[in-house]
Amino acid sequence: MSRIRILPEAVANKIAAGEVVERPASVVKELLENALDAGAKTIRIEVEAGGKRMIRVTDDGHGMTHDDALLAFERHATSKLRTADDLLSIATLGFRGEALPSVAAVSRLLLETRDESEAEGTRVEFAGGKLVGVKPAGLPAGTTVSVADIFYCVPARRKFLKSDTTELGHIASLVTHYALANPAKQFILTTPTQEIINCAPTEKLTDRVYQLFGKQALDELVEIPSVSAPFRAAITEPELEPEEVKASLAVTGFTSRPEVQRLNRNGIYIFVNRRLVRDRLILHAIHEAYRNILPPTVFSATLLFLEMPYDEVDVNVHPAKIEVRFRRSNFVHDFTRDTIRRALMSVRPIASFAAAAAISIPQTSGYGNGAFSGGVTPAPAESGVPRAVIPPMEEIGLGSGVGSDGGFDLASAPMQPTEQRIPFTSGVAFDSAIAHAPISSAGNWAANLAAPSADAPATLPRPEQIADLKPLGQVSASFIVAVNGEGLWLVDQHVAHERVLFEQHLEARRAGKIEAQRMLMPLVIELSPRQIVTFEKIAEELGANGFEVEPMGPKSVAIQAVPAGVVAPDAEKLLREILDGIERENAAISIETLQAKIAASTACHAAIKVNMPLEQSKMEWLLDALAKTDCPMSCPHGRPVVLRYSIKEIEKAFHRI
Repeated sequence: MSRIRILPEAVANKIAAGEVVERPASVVKELLENALDAGAKTIRIEVEAGGKRMIRVTDDGHGMTHDDALLAFERHATSKLRTADDLLSIATLGFRGEALPSVAAVSRLLLETRDESEAEGTRVEFAGGKLVGVKPAGLPAGTTVSVADIFYCVPARRKFLKSDTTELGHIASLVTHYALANPAKQFILTTPTQEIINCAPTEKLTDRVYQLFGKQALDELVEIPSVSAPFRAAITEPELEPEEVKASLAVTGFTSRPEVQRLNRNGIYIFVNRRLVRDRLILHAIHEAYRNILPPTVFSATLLFLEMPYDEVDVNVHPAKIEVRFRRSNFVHDFTRDTIRRALMSVRPIASFAAAAAISIPQTSGYGNGAFSGGVTPAPAESGVPRAVIPPMEEIGLGSGVGSDGGFDLASAPMQPTEQRIPFTSGVAFDSAIAHAPISSAGNWAANLAAPSADAPATLPRPEQIADLKPLGQVSASFIVAVNGEGLWLVDQHVAHERVLFEQHLEARRAGKIEAQRMLMPLVIELSPRQIVTFEKIAEELGANGFEVEPMGPKSVAIQAVPAGVVAPDAEKLLREILDGIERENAAISIETLQAKIAASTACHAAIKVNMPLEQSKMEWLLDALAKTDCPMSCPHGRPVVLRYSIKEIEKAFHRI
């Protein structure tokens, strides 16, 4: 008897459904994408019991004829592809032809549709993958798909669904982010008791962000202006096709100010040609844009939109269409990184006391803590990005998240029907946040770092305000207290000097003018086998950065000189820190990344220490030097350098306003 047999169609459909339908939000995603592909201007989503009882998506798109309505439930039936060549340039969100049959296989589905060219519509009903009935009906132009009792015929799958509020949170966040990707369309999300989202069409992405998140959150985000560049820069072949020369990449969106920090990547949403995707390459570009600005263990909140020719990106690499591949990945990565970096440098934000109080920043002692993870090709010098902070990408070492944590974490959603304000970044799970609050007041359920409280300062501090600071003294011989017309300032003297030395070191390295100081007696140290291998790889660069280190036998080296400013007792610790930090990369790194690593470690050891009294002139010099740096807001390891207590905050504290 044969061991191999063909699976029954019903079983095959349920297996296919397992790839497409993970939870109610997966159903909404497929139906919502179909509505967008149909040219809908208004999309209404109604859900009951978090989508487990019922999901209904109604659109005013072009609808379907009677024959098309039946064909749509055949596997691999689609109107969006005709030949294999079409896979090389996919211009629609859906294209696999598995959404409707997969959803129908695990639910009770009712399709009501009418093409505007026909006098009457068609109603098609399925239950557990079986056709129940087809009949004509008087319907408006467009399509309505109702999905009831999801996984009713697959109990093993249904028991893995979460609570109603959790599933509703996934749906609400999904709708939110597709509303962001399509500001010219209206999106409505309702439950039987409330209207969660109702976004009128807008012309600008800024207006859509304001609709969803509110003014305070918008003020805490940095807008990434739309910037485009031709792919010519990425083409090395001498023969260029005319259309390739004209093809360009455009990047726009919003990203959080450095003081808005998250412990995971769940606040990062990436859209490629308006498709919500997860992509490690773009995640790495975002991470690189914040290098030397954020600590290595925290992340930004980012909404990023990439637009490029359809043949420059392959979206046919994942059953759920949530991963993509780029034809010119290095160019996409570097251009995205530089665009975000320029946006951050345009505001060079400084943290205030109110913002700093909400941030948990891990303390790091150097780049040996995993602060770096890469570089493939150096950024062009003419990019306009400050060179002190742009070591480029190398081997990608990030997880898979929204791009990272194994799938879409769509856990931020509004629950307030009257004042529609959706927290952009949340550190609280949806169901736990709502569990103890009445549903009418659950709009405040999330811990929102992107939208500060009403007591936040009206004006955010700016770097140029540092230039006129007058130091008053020190706190614990570690923090400089200064004032100007904007308020009271605290400056961490160690990390401030570290930022100054870091940028000076990189500038001197590029000019080939690193000063070194010889030690009175060479310091012989024994290295581990891994450290020896790393030392051999970077010995030349160490020499160019002021180190003079010579091998002394198979396991030892002699340190004869170190960069100026580094005291002799720190020489061994500094060298080991550099070697260990690079060894942990476990991959070849770019020369600029290596230079930044060495500069950061050297600056940390040469900088003014805590518990060190400073004269008035020394404090004045340090504040003046800090104001001239590219990134006065943070040290090379991402810790804040300056905190401001504004006049408004002081007046509020004394109940004057």
